[in-house]
Amino acid sequence: MTVSLMNDTFAGPDWARQLQRRLADAGRRQGGRETGDHTLNPELGPYARWNGPPRDAAVLIGIVQRDGGPNLILTQRTGHLTSHAGQVALPGGKIDPTDSGPAEAALREAEEEIGLARERVELLGNLPTYLTGSGYRVVPIVGAVREATPYRPNPDEVEAVFEVPLDFLMNPANHQKLSREWQGHRRYFYAMPFGERYIWGVTAGIIRSFYETVIR
Repeated sequence: MTVSLMNDTFAGPDWARQLQRRLADAGRRQGGRETGDHTLNPELGPYARWNGPPRDAAVLIGIVQRDGGPNLILTQRTGHLTSHAGQVALPGGKIDPTDSGPAEAALREAEEEIGLARERVELLGNLPTYLTGSGYRVVPIVGAVREATPYRPNPDEVEAVFEVPLDFLMNPANHQKLSREWQGHRRYFYAMPFGERYIWGVTAGIIRSFYETVIR
């Protein structure tokens, strides 16, 4: 079923329209439902490490059609950052007061982090808001990347930019459910190792949300 839906969604020249329809249909069914780290850890609550209100953020789920099929754009963060150093991440960050909303924030951050010009991204919709254990309310914005040029990673934030085939990421057999001990609790999370890249935590959780929203 997963392979069939994957082929139905991303096959042919009109794949962006098909994905846009799936996102719209899912949005109507879900009715504003939120997801997040707490779905695997209900006893920890949605903001396991934050006592105040959540901070708003947005990330870009940028999909590029290659000869071998659709790929997802991901980044490897630099090792000197104060948070999530060295981790795999989707392009994105906090929503600034000057941003008109999550979509503009995701496009701005992608341009700043990896040199992806916003005019090359066709916005298709968004996934349910994702609540993180570190106190962020993240809106994943889905976009089709047209005529992708070589990426230009910002060395202050991004060590590398790479792509992963959606065939791999949308296969639930590659969605590992792991756990670690955290403040006396067993905390669960998704991981999707891909070659030398270790995709886990919030990034893997958002990819899992994409799978549950569009494919499953």
